[in-house]
Amino acid sequence: MTKQPMRLAGLALVAGASLTAATAQAADKGTVHLAYVEWSDAVASTNVMRAVLEQAGYEVELTSLSAAAMWQSVATGDADAMTTAWLPTTHQDYHDRLEDQVVDLGVNLDGTKLGLVVPAYSEMNSIADLDDHADAIDGKITGIDPGAGLMGLTEEVIEEYDLDVDLQSGSGATMTAALQNAVANDEEIVVTGWTPHWKFARWDLKYLEDPKNVYGGAEQIHTMARQGLEEDMPEAYAILDAFEWTPEQMGEVQLLNQQEDADPYENAKQWVAENQDLVQEWLPES
Repeated sequence: MTKQPMRLAGLALVAGASLTAATAQAADKGTVHLAYVEWSDAVASTNVMRAVLEQAGYEVELTSLSAAAMWQSVATGDADAMTTAWLPTTHQDYHDRLEDQVVDLGVNLDGTKLGLVVPAYSEMNSIADLDDHADAIDGKITGIDPGAGLMGLTEEVIEEYDLDVDLQSGSGATMTAALQNAVANDEEIVVTGWTPHWKFARWDLKYLEDPKNVYGGAEQIHTMARQGLEEDMPEAYAILDAFEWTPEQMGEVQLLNQQEDADPYENAKQWVAENQDLVQEWLPES
């Protein structure tokens, strides 16, 4: 994203002043509790929303949970909202069980994708190729946290394609660390992947074709709120409802978060300061 230096500095000053003024008002407006899962997209969107809500005068508390617990916390009212509901496929089970207990505020990001990802140099092009390269990948698919919907879908993939490989659980961080090591050594590796994710900007990667369409088509990320939030905090509810951005905009924040000693909250505040034109579209008119 290219901006003139003077305009960038001016926006940062405006946003900084707004955030400072907001701190004084926060005690009157109350605290918004946001739940999230430690995925790069969730860390980016949740911290951006924190910065925006603080600009509007709210205090914000974040709670990191598993995907299942994140949904449950909004359904029970322990959290006010989340910005990381992947639908209709990844979080289908959670949605089917809890849709009557949460409020769907709609899509905040369109154009996502799920699947198995390999380095671009890999000889594999389809999920059906995995068994032929089982030795090269140590007989495993490198996954993320076991509660993620993507992991459940990958178990279905192994069954549908009758693959003789194991799905190794871990976290988003361990998955990308394994990918980094494999790419550095020109080795074969298969990981569970999704878009948007910063790894596609860092390395030359490709999705394996899924001829049986187990992973489904493109997904969307929704914002979910607890029941009663609109009545309790109408302005916060309106901001969460208006929140919408693109994979490219999210990618900017994700890349900032990959810098050494990165602070996702500080990076979010920086991004919000530099993108006030968009942020103002999320804020209610004065």
